[in-house]
Amino acid sequence: MSLLSISPLVATEFEPFGDVLQVQPSPTVMINQGNCARYTDLAKLDFSDGCAGISIFHAHPYRSPLTLSMMERHPAGSQAFIPMSSDPFLVIVAPDNDGSPGKPRVFMTDGLQGVNYHRNVWHGVLTPIEGNGLFTVVDRIGPGSNLEEYWLDTGYQIVF
Repeated sequence: MSLLSISPLVATEFEPFGDVLQVQPSPTVMINQGNCARYTDLAKLDFSDGCAGISIFHAHPYRSPLTLSMMERHPAGSQAFIPMSSDPFLVIVAPDNDGSPGKPRVFMTDGLQGVNYHRNVWHGVLTPIEGNGLFTVVDRIGPGSNLEEYWLDTGYQIVF
């Protein structure tokens, strides 16, 4: 089993896989009589059909070491995870290698970042590592399957 290293979640490094959702250095616009900073259009929502739906996921935190044995992707739509707490979580992604995941990369959020996986990007399951594991999820709602799972021949170990 190979060991995967963990990198901080940085927009430029994560760009091939999706969008990092976080407060930017300056807001798009100030609203509500100057009492609220709005950061507009932080993610590319992309659906082949259906519509965007907002759900809440409640995931149990994982413990170290974690064995990565399966990755998934959503061919019909992007999927965004927005934490409802300030707890960090792992973001696991992989490039596509002729229909299967290539070597995974692991990122650690700073607790205030969310992510939007682009359509058809291989990623690990929602992986909180502390806190309540509560997330708002924006993804495709519609008929047909939007989930493809790939079980890895050889797993990877992630120590955090």
